[in-house]
Amino acid sequence: MGAAAPESELTTSSKKSRFRVKSGGRLTGSLRVPGDKSISHRSIMLGAIAEGTTRISGFLEGEDSLATLNAFRRMGVEIEGPDRGGLVIHGVGADGLKAPGGPLDLGNSGTSMRLLSGLLSGQGFGVTLSGDASLSGRPMRRVTDPLGLMGASIGTTAAGTAPLEIHGSANLKGIDYRMPVASAQVKSCLLLAGLYAEGETCVREPAITRDHTERMLAGFGYPVRHSADRICVTGGGSLKACNLEVPADISSAAFFLVGAAIAEGSELLLEHVGMNPTRDGVIRILRLMGADIEILDPRDAGGEPVADLLVHAAKLKGIQIPPDLVPLAIDEFPALFIAAACADGETVLTGAEELRVKESDRIQVMADGLAQLGVEAMPTADGMRIRGGPINGGRVDSHGDHRIAMSFAIAGLWARGEILIDDCENVNTSFPGFVDLACGVGLSIEQTWET
Repeated sequence: MGAAAPESELTTSSKKSRFRVKSGGRLTGSLRVPGDKSISHRSIMLGAIAEGTTRISGFLEGEDSLATLNAFRRMGVEIEGPDRGGLVIHGVGADGLKAPGGPLDLGNSGTSMRLLSGLLSGQGFGVTLSGDASLSGRPMRRVTDPLGLMGASIGTTAAGTAPLEIHGSANLKGIDYRMPVASAQVKSCLLLAGLYAEGETCVREPAITRDHTERMLAGFGYPVRHSADRICVTGGGSLKACNLEVPADISSAAFFLVGAAIAEGSELLLEHVGMNPTRDGVIRILRLMGADIEILDPRDAGGEPVADLLVHAAKLKGIQIPPDLVPLAIDEFPALFIAAACADGETVLTGAEELRVKESDRIQVMADGLAQLGVEAMPTADGMRIRGGPINGGRVDSHGDHRIAMSFAIAGLWARGEILIDDCENVNTSFPGFVDLACGVGLSIEQTWET
């Protein structure tokens, strides 16, 4: 495998980036978006503490996933790659991690911070987890409070935010925890801590959330027990190395699903997309809006369902988004807000207060951006009301949020004029190569940089 890039090259550039998107066009042809970010994170974490050598293909070489990779390198794990999505992880076993000798900088990655807070709570050493300004403003008590119930000792700021000072403990106790809000990150954090806890750790979720951690634990040979609304693990076991294939990320595919649906004359094939039933809400919501999406050749890839998706342009209509689909599409709502802006009638989202504590306040930032482009968008405490219609050209600020930047880029297909999108450098956290891939299937977009 090729040599890994130096850690200094894996952080977001200090330069400012802007997207310039010309109006109109259509999306045609085929493409495969990068690997699933959620699965890429977990493959590193579990491969590192497994016994033996784990081989991964399709790994997302974005800044968030690389932050996780670098963290485990600093804790003594030998990792070859990444080389065109390929990794070889030489696992050190459950108790083989070493103190990193300084804080672990996780950049913009909330997944890295929340999941690592659980996994590292049961280690025999202390460690500090830090991040960039955005990550340092995101709520962490949702994981530190239940971890405290297990006996973990984690210091935060007075606001309950990073940096997190984790004092490793060999005395974690299993708990039966009912999450107040559905969150795959909280669930995964507690299950990873449960690997190091005495007895059984169970998590009860109020609504179904993505289950990549449970699936992957089973793939590494670690028993996971499901009963009713509970997911449980018993501490003290071991993970066995395996081979993993990371499917294309449905969250990245979402931008092109929306783009092909709204741009007249589009016909686009998205290849090898992850179709985990806890993640397919974006497809189900778009179909309710009238989108023409065919699911072709469903199959299995390393324990995760995948399929090819063929999208034709269609006339969309506004809907009341079903509450049970909200947790299954939580990361895709910036793109879905663009679909709503292009639909006939009104689209109403409720029950999505989680969007206010992502990389940005995605409800307010999307509402502000849509208003800048002449779209009637009214934010609410837990969602948004959007009246579909024309989208004008204009200038919007992504507030450094990768999904917002890419969503407004896709809006250019429907817009009447050119759209300028500021603060786009963080797109590389989840979708390296977005501009080139988008250009290749018909979006007229260019990226500029300034110091």
